Amino acid sequence: MNIATFSFIVVGVLLNAVAQLLLKAGARNVGEIHLTLSNLFSVGWRVATQLPIIGGLTCYVLSVVLWIIALSRVDVSVAYPMLSLGYVVTAFGAWYLFGEALSVQRLLAIFVILVGVAWLART
Repeated sequence: MNIATFSFIVVGVLLNAVAQLLLKAGARNVGEIHLTLSNLFSVGWRVATQLPIIGGLTCYVLSVVLWIIALSRVDVSVAYPMLSLGYVVTAFGAWYLFGEALSVQRLLAIFVILVGVAWLART
């Protein structure tokens, strides 16, 4: 895999992780959602008009475009496991932005993910 292809994958993964964090920020703005037939439109409108949610969906679209470019250049069996880098970025982003816990168990799991991705990238 060349540096350009690796860059498409990494930037796509980063955009996907940013999308998750933006969606979480938007969901926090909306509050806990309890859908019923009577509130479906009002809740849907509140969700659809949150700027972080719009930004998150935009990041998803961009990440899909980059992902398609990457898949045109590399085997999916190599590219797909790289998506696990998103877990790493999202875990640290959630810890930093939302105060979510980063336990020793999670940190060990992140280390295992990073070792696996590095090993995969070398093949």
